[in-house]
Amino acid sequence: MSLDQNATLEQQIAAFNAQLATQAPLQVVDQISQYINTLIASGVEKNALKVGEKAPSFTLPDALGRQVSLAGFLQQGPVVVTFYRGEWCPYCNLQLHAYQQVLPQIKELGANLIAISPQTPDHSLSMSEKHELAFPVLSDQGNQVARQFGLVYSLEEQTRALFKSLGSDLPAFNGDESWELPVPGTFIISQDGTIRLTYADANYTHRLEPSALLDGLRTMSK
Repeated sequence: MSLDQNATLEQQIAAFNAQLATQAPLQVVDQISQYINTLIASGVEKNALKVGEKAPSFTLPDALGRQVSLAGFLQQGPVVVTFYRGEWCPYCNLQLHAYQQVLPQIKELGANLIAISPQTPDHSLSMSEKHELAFPVLSDQGNQVARQFGLVYSLEEQTRALFKSLGSDLPAFNGDESWELPVPGTFIISQDGTIRLTYADANYTHRLEPSALLDGLRTMSK
């Protein structure tokens, strides 16, 4: 799928959804829709850490195995932490590509960006190289950090079968048999470790717009 660089992230996602609806088998589209509706009904995103709460401290390996700490980045300024599902997720691909496009503005506002998924470092490296990402892509195997942020849920057996049929074998990507994923969530964390913006949506096709992310950083700098 070719990207319209002038389109918003929401518009790019809508274009992908329209393409999916016409190209994927109807049964698959229906199963995906049922999966999303089940997630929404669960209210799982309500467990996410809220504005005003302290962000958990963490140290995780990047795509090359180097240890990266939240504390180290907070010494430099605010940090945007975004949790994504994996390189197999087209919505995550669109989101991280869009965030890469506004990385210069994020830096201009004195902030850094970190992306986290439960994938192994090898798959994080693939994600980073595929989109030429210039920000750290960290591996949170076992979803330990995502769990502290209140984002983790388990996939039911029926959904696991759907994922396998689509080529998204989570144990192969994540290196464990848990079949757990994070709700896609984005947090802006101030230098004192306080969460200043929280975005988490059980409907994983919804993502925080880059413009809203930049607005959140601008609000902090006033």
